[in-house]
Amino acid sequence: MSVLDKVQSPKDLKKLDPSELDELCSEIRELLVETVSENGGHLASNLGVVELTVALHRVFSSPFDQIVFDVGHQCYTHKLLTGRKDDFSTLRKEGGISGFTRPNESEHDIFSSGHSSVAISQAMGLAKAKKLKGEKGKVIAVVGDGALTGGLAYEALNNGGEGNDNLIIIINNNNMSISKNVGTVSKHLTTVRTSKKYFTFKSKARHFIAKIPKIGVHINRMLTAINSRIRKRVYKNATLFEDLGFRYYGPIDGHNIENLEAAFYAAKAHTHSVLIYVNTIKGRGYDPAEKNPTQFHGIGKFNVATGEPDSTSEGFSSAFGDTVCSIAEKDSRICCITAAMASGTGLDRFSELYPKRFFDVGIAEQHAVTFSSGLARNGLVPIFAVYSTFLQRSYDQLIHDVAMQNLKVIFAVDRAGLVGEDGESHQGVFDVSFFNSIPNITVFSPSCYDELSLMLGQAIYHCDGAAVIRYPRGTQKEMPEGYTYRKENYTVYGDTNSKNCIITYGREFSECYAALQSLEDTFLIKLNKIKPIDENILDLIKKAKKVFFFEESLTAGGVGEILGAMLEENAIRVKYRHIAVKNEFVKQATVQSQLKTYSLDRESIIREVSNGKKNKA
Repeated sequence: MSVLDKVQSPKDLKKLDPSELDELCSEIRELLVETVSENGGHLASNLGVVELTVALHRVFSSPFDQIVFDVGHQCYTHKLLTGRKDDFSTLRKEGGISGFTRPNESEHDIFSSGHSSVAISQAMGLAKAKKLKGEKGKVIAVVGDGALTGGLAYEALNNGGEGNDNLIIIINNNNMSISKNVGTVSKHLTTVRTSKKYFTFKSKARHFIAKIPKIGVHINRMLTAINSRIRKRVYKNATLFEDLGFRYYGPIDGHNIENLEAAFYAAKAHTHSVLIYVNTIKGRGYDPAEKNPTQFHGIGKFNVATGEPDSTSEGFSSAFGDTVCSIAEKDSRICCITAAMASGTGLDRFSELYPKRFFDVGIAEQHAVTFSSGLARNGLVPIFAVYSTFLQRSYDQLIHDVAMQNLKVIFAVDRAGLVGEDGESHQGVFDVSFFNSIPNITVFSPSCYDELSLMLGQAIYHCDGAAVIRYPRGTQKEMPEGYTYRKENYTVYGDTNSKNCIITYGREFSECYAALQSLEDTFLIKLNKIKPIDENILDLIKKAKKVFFFEESLTAGGVGEILGAMLEENAIRVKYRHIAVKNEFVKQATVQSQLKTYSLDRESIIREVSNGKKNKA
């Protein structure tokens, strides 16, 4: 029996002999690499926290002690140790376990996760609730250093040090350094301070001194002040956390279980909020991931022996990156902004060619939008490339700092629409709805690479105010033979005197056009600009008897809903069906399966138009 087979719950982990832990970690890493190579997922971050997660579950008692993972994309080992090993082969598959923490999977998952910089705030709330209710147990937030580029994390730190004696924050430095190496002395001091003998002696000594009549309390205060000064002199930059009210331990080798357990036991015994600083290596134990953690941050299927991905198709992100480089070559006003996603959004080449005009602001989408507004106000043309799911975080800035100011900021919204196996937290089905609610914004939705390039040019040079180019994840689908985009607001296919009219945009056009080939008495309107809708299409629509609007967006606030209101306002009486994503969170599955679920694939479109039955998705 393997060591991992002995662990069905965190309680079993505590029974293991320390001599078995190295083998356990090796087995976990082997399973992580094997599973992600087949299912895709986040590999480098998970390989980096194996020992950290093992130590956490050996020292603390989940779910009595609540562990919150920031982002949650590093929770695979946590899942293996909390009873989900037998289901791990279903990771990120339809009906399987999620690649993030999900409370509906296990009592050990405290929050549904997927976005960064939230765990400290969540942990503070959990800790405060425990205290108010008189409940025992610690709350532990596990936060990657990248999450500390997000403002929410600092808002929480500013509020979290004082009065949270059951709160422990673990900062996992696995990529960028918060402060420079604090040296041998600090490492030695940390080792001493986290030893059980030291902590026991310190506690007994303070208790004894406190009993000395009249002067005991004053002596303890003086010793505390001296202790604080020594720590500040040794730890230097790390005293940011001390100044915020935390007891600080670190740096600690995040791959040394003995040292980790010692630090966790010390934190567990504390009567004050604690922050532990841990160093780990992303991709630990799998050479390709260690050498290229960015590539293996989120990856599809790959060859375990070589580390090479199964598919190297370029996709919309690369097409955007190539286009923006071409435009920037001729226009020195063009700047690009990313929120820690240069590779994911196709901006690697731009960052190399135009480093002075490239700004990676970290995981700080709110700042990215407002920063872009400042660039625009002083005459530059900022292009903020961002995943749809992360742009949600800057809704207020979109309204107040861009649209209300009527500034020309271009939003390249990647991963728009259904995104597949990342599940509920990453679907790009909300952006259409919130863009529709904001004045002074023009929205384009390309169906292919050529359209993306031309629409980006339109947005920069022919739109007043802010403009959006939203495009899907992955590669373009099949387009009509000889198709050419001529910068029109919409294009029409088929006889406009037909009784059935299909309307769509973006990637969904390919599904609708394929369906059109099997439908009789039907024509198709492809929207290229989806906000504002060109009112000239109303003259085409009113000729039809039945109108079907298909879109990869939420029903509420979708383009189809806006068009439905326009039909009503203009007293156009047609049978109107709006087929879109129901107002729910989209579960993990392949994109094609998700399209089928919401009646957006070719076969479902044919069925809907042929018989007009109500969508039962």
